[in-house]
Amino acid sequence: MSEDTQSRRPARGPFGGGNGPGMGPVEKPKEFKKTWISLIRYSRSHMPIVIAALVMAALGAVLEVIGPDKLKDLTNEIIKGVWGLNGGLTGGIDIGVVTTLGFILIGLYVGAAVLKIALNWIMATVTQKISRQMRSDISRKINRLPFSYFNKASYGDVLSRITNDVDAIGTTLNQSIPAIVTAVTMLIGSLIMMLITNWTMALTAVGSSILGFVLMAIIVTKSQKFFVAQQKDLGNINGHIEEAYTGHTIIKAYNSSREFKKTFEEINRRLYVSGWKSQFFSGMMWPLMSFIGNFGYVAVCVVGAVLTMNGTISYGVIVAFMLYVRLFTQPLSQLAQAASSLQRTAAASERVFEFLDEKEMEDESQKVKRITDAKGDVEFRNVKFGYSPDKTVIRDFSAKVKAGENIAIVGPTGAGKTTLVNLLMRFYEIDSGEILLDGIPINEVQREDVHEQFCMVLQDTWLFEGTIKENIVYSMQNISDEEVVSACKTVGLHHFIHTLPDGYDTVLNDNTALSEGQKQLLTIARAIIKGSPLLILDEATSSVDTRTERIVQEAMNALTVGRTAFIIAHRLSTIKNADKILVIRDGDIIESGTHSELLAKNGFYAELYNSQFETAA
Repeated sequence: MSEDTQSRRPARGPFGGGNGPGMGPVEKPKEFKKTWISLIRYSRSHMPIVIAALVMAALGAVLEVIGPDKLKDLTNEIIKGVWGLNGGLTGGIDIGVVTTLGFILIGLYVGAAVLKIALNWIMATVTQKISRQMRSDISRKINRLPFSYFNKASYGDVLSRITNDVDAIGTTLNQSIPAIVTAVTMLIGSLIMMLITNWTMALTAVGSSILGFVLMAIIVTKSQKFFVAQQKDLGNINGHIEEAYTGHTIIKAYNSSREFKKTFEEINRRLYVSGWKSQFFSGMMWPLMSFIGNFGYVAVCVVGAVLTMNGTISYGVIVAFMLYVRLFTQPLSQLAQAASSLQRTAAASERVFEFLDEKEMEDESQKVKRITDAKGDVEFRNVKFGYSPDKTVIRDFSAKVKAGENIAIVGPTGAGKTTLVNLLMRFYEIDSGEILLDGIPINEVQREDVHEQFCMVLQDTWLFEGTIKENIVYSMQNISDEEVVSACKTVGLHHFIHTLPDGYDTVLNDNTALSEGQKQLLTIARAIIKGSPLLILDEATSSVDTRTERIVQEAMNALTVGRTAFIIAHRLSTIKNADKILVIRDGDIIESGTHSELLAKNGFYAELYNSQFETAA
């Protein structure tokens, strides 16, 4: 809003650098197990269908594991028919048996494929529902968080939790979890089938693959911290870019591009390091597992050849074990890749749940008291407030404002002017004292009810991409075109709007050039349409030139008619006609009265007023 608000932002480097959220050393992550338990609990409503899908994944893996055993029988049948039992050429292949075994194999592999397709459909549906639910919960959480949270948080980091972190969770749930179940089932199943077929060959295959387990365990243990760092650095760079983009004009005006680039490069370097390390550990899984698999093929062939020459096993056993080695080592690769994904998801889940666990504003659903037909009487009784326990901003503020009065609040930067209206709107809760609206303490009614009594015109004009009419009407219902036109005529915008190609249906976007004064007049028209009994004007003319200020001032004069208005202004010339002026310094009223009365006192207000003209001169 104004300097009071901006001064409460945490200290950072140029446009988001320095020690903002997540910019310091990587924090120690929560336990991997606890984070996943939290994610499972969050998704518990979807667990039955997920478990059913994972059972299908296991069944599909079982069908694939049975395949090599049938292929062994098929191979032996062919060799027996061609060479006979004594090694002589017979040419007597039993086509019926071969055909039967062939159809069995086709049935097994088709069944496995159908189960996988069904699994993918179910998991894609479930994971998208979980991601949608998570994004919705984050959105609702944003509306329940106190303003104090956003004074310490980077907006880009919050956006990163909604986008990057939720996407990481959805990808893992969709791909890695089924892959783990399939891999584990195939690993255990192939091990059992190998032991049943021939224990010597089984020990050979397992022994050659045991190195894969050891390497995977070491890599997973060492790489978790890099995945946590990568997610945090990703949020940091999003926050930095978001803040730098919104302050692009200031960067250019102050020639701060070099500082911005330096800060960006530092964050980007950290993201590069954490990303490189996490991706390196993730990427090295596949070549390691590929080597172990190839080593297993060689070991099985050598040992199988010796056993075949001794007459211990048949040729079909060697063929089966060639496939079993693949079925046994391939799950190791899948588990290694899935482990990397699980780590990244644990880091993303930690950030999401950390946000969802932030302290919310008090639930006020039990409050039944309402403010109806508010007149606009306001009273501050011994109000005390500080943004932190060790920094009191408002010390012992008391004032009475009658309905329909225009109250100007002036004082030096940091005196607590904007803080007062923030407390009046219940954006923050007071530490002690009371604020009453029409005799009702505002903490006894719901915040939304308090907000409904106010309309605001701020220093920073906020317009969204939509038509002029939509921007004026905003969230209000049943507003006629005549009311919109009347409001625009009141503020002097009607003629300008008619010069636009589509009039009131002109879409405000990057291609629509509006001056700061015109944007401000649109926000004043929006306030007129709302028609609330109380009005807050916070530095509403500070960003416009003197001529435009006169136009905006006339529009504000029309807006304040019949309303209780609180006007915060640095340009004291704009509040000469206020019914009462409250002069605030260090959170207390030091003077009050009309413009002429305060000048006659020749006190602090007179000093402020005269200093502005001296500066202008």
